[in-house]
Amino acid sequence: MNASATVSVGSCLSTSKPLCVGLSPVPICLPRRRRRCLMIEAEVELAASEAQSSYRRLILLRHAKSSWQYPALRDHDRPLSKSGRVDAVTVSQKLQRMGWIPQLILSSDAVRTRETLKIMQEQVRGFLEAEVHFISSFYSIAAMDGQTAEHLQRTICQYSSGEILTIMCMGHNRGWEEAASMFTGASIELKTCNAALLEAPGKSWEEAFDAAGYGGWKLQGIVTPSSNL
Repeated sequence: MNASATVSVGSCLSTSKPLCVGLSPVPICLPRRRRRCLMIEAEVELAASEAQSSYRRLILLRHAKSSWQYPALRDHDRPLSKSGRVDAVTVSQKLQRMGWIPQLILSSDAVRTRETLKIMQEQVRGFLEAEVHFISSFYSIAAMDGQTAEHLQRTICQYSSGEILTIMCMGHNRGWEEAASMFTGASIELKTCNAALLEAPGKSWEEAFDAAGYGGWKLQGIVTPSSNL
């Protein structure tokens, strides 16, 4: 090692001046102003990340149109119609384009909701990668006046975790329409294969439900098979 190289490295270690690297490895000393800029940039990125993670997104999706071709079947066992299958494809693709892909899916166990989900999973990989639970009570609760919103809240809090930011609940009317209206405080109509997109602040799902209550969830939109989204 020559003398000039030794002096250069020592100078860097004792001052805050930038170093032109001639040897490897050597410490990299940044000017104080540059270090401060990097710290501010890191703080901004962290704040943006924390702000994003403090919002919860809830998709309330009514199943696609079912078939009445087989009148002997129980209502629970009715499959999708041909148009219902087409609608499920369309809505899944629209949700993907909008970036509303759930990490957790809670669904009624009726045949028409299972088939709706299966088609969506075949179309969009994100739906296939989501955690899925079939909730038998989602089928019956939808027929009970005024009980769906509270039941959805309890079930979501039971199955969710802090890392899950987007959840999709799949079910039936009149309960799904009623729950969407109660959460947002607006009168919402959900035809078959319509999805209401709701959002509320909260670092957990429990916190989001506590803070928003009934009427405090923001309606970000309603996705329908025929909407231009």
